[in-house]
Amino acid sequence: MALAPGTVAGVVPWWLTGWQAGHWWLPVRLLGAVVLFAGAVVLVHAFTRFVVEGLGTPAPIAPTEHLVVGGLYRHVRNPMYVAVTASIGGQALLLGRPVLLVYGLLTAMVMWAFARWYEEPRLFHTFGAEYETYRRAVPGWWPRLSPWQG
Repeated sequence: MALAPGTVAGVVPWWLTGWQAGHWWLPVRLLGAVVLFAGAVVLVHAFTRFVVEGLGTPAPIAPTEHLVVGGLYRHVRNPMYVAVTASIGGQALLLGRPVLLVYGLLTAMVMWAFARWYEEPRLFHTFGAEYETYRRAVPGWWPRLSPWQG
């Protein structure tokens, strides 16, 4: 967890900004702190689901034994990617640094491409109809309000 999300949502934003704050309106900065905190909480929860429910990790070198569909995964298929993007956006607002908004958008595009062209085919190959049923019921990026009951 520290390696990939920590680098993408922590090290690179620090490298881009030195975590030096700009002078944005205080309510925007407070909103950024809330979004950053929420992203961090979601990231920890999603990673924990991989370990406990999936008996593995999100890393391709140590994949899960079971398809992870519990917790926040009942609302959205990619909560970790959404959380990382939210964390970057939260930092952009908190620090008042537009460069992080651009970086967050580029990061989201790369994560979408990775999920679409690597992860989804791999999950279908590994879990077959179970994954296809899940994929059709749960959106990839914009959470559904009611949890999937599959």
